[in-house]
Amino acid sequence: MAPAARAHLLLACLSALATAMVAALSSVAAGGGRMTDQLDILWGPTQLLNDSNGDQTIGLSLDRVMGSGFRSKTSYLFARIDVDIKLVPGNSAGTVTTVYLISEKQWKTHDEIDLEFLGNVTGQPYTLHTNIFANGSGGREVQYRLWFDPTLDFHTYSIVWNSDEILILVDDVAIRRFKNHWDAGVPFPVYQPMRLNGVLWDADDWATQGGRVKTDWSQAPFTAYFRNYRATGCEPSGLAWVCGQDPAAGNWFDGGAVVDGVRQQEQLREAQDRYMIYNYCTDSARFPDGGFPKECGLP
Repeated sequence: MAPAARAHLLLACLSALATAMVAALSSVAAGGGRMTDQLDILWGPTQLLNDSNGDQTIGLSLDRVMGSGFRSKTSYLFARIDVDIKLVPGNSAGTVTTVYLISEKQWKTHDEIDLEFLGNVTGQPYTLHTNIFANGSGGREVQYRLWFDPTLDFHTYSIVWNSDEILILVDDVAIRRFKNHWDAGVPFPVYQPMRLNGVLWDADDWATQGGRVKTDWSQAPFTAYFRNYRATGCEPSGLAWVCGQDPAAGNWFDGGAVVDGVRQQEQLREAQDRYMIYNYCTDSARFPDGGFPKECGLP
């Protein structure tokens, strides 16, 4: 069997199996409340704040010595992930606040879905840098200017990953869609489980204005806050994967219809027209002579 045919068969089998488990098993959705029930603190200077309702907020900090991070206790094979984030205020140049799904280390080639918030000097907007790796291949960067100040309050950032597409949302507004075109030879993450990670780190060699603006350590420590982590997805259970649906998360699994299709297309067009500042699919300097990646020419 040709590689493309094998890949198509694998995808079809995975989709059918997961769909069957959705129909047969109860929801495994989890979220809100105690962040440490769902997330492990991995390293670095962190804060754990508890309110009167028992809900928790995690503060990740960055100083001259090190950054900090957490990781989900559970790995997922397809999921919808939502988390509320309040980003580093003031002069955050050089800092990067990141939430990303990444495959387990034992795999030779990794899959990854990145949301990276690039700090900036006081008064300038944050940049949301998105990227997707599949089968070890990345380079699919798309960037947006956020249309609000993400340091004043919490906003919800979401990753929807199913067998049809990857969808990125901000406050339930769709801004980026990456469709599964495996049949056309475009890599797509379909078989490796992934965990969510949250990290605050220093990247002043590239993060702000291409590295021209460096981190001002007199402003340290820098802190970003995370709360209300929600995950609805397919989780390991013995030798199988148990998939569940959470009505509050929308129809994330079956075709990715998180919002009405027409409204979703309108949101994606508005994000592209008003907020997108870089798209690898239009970077002719990077891909001369029309040699753009295959997915750039697919619907």
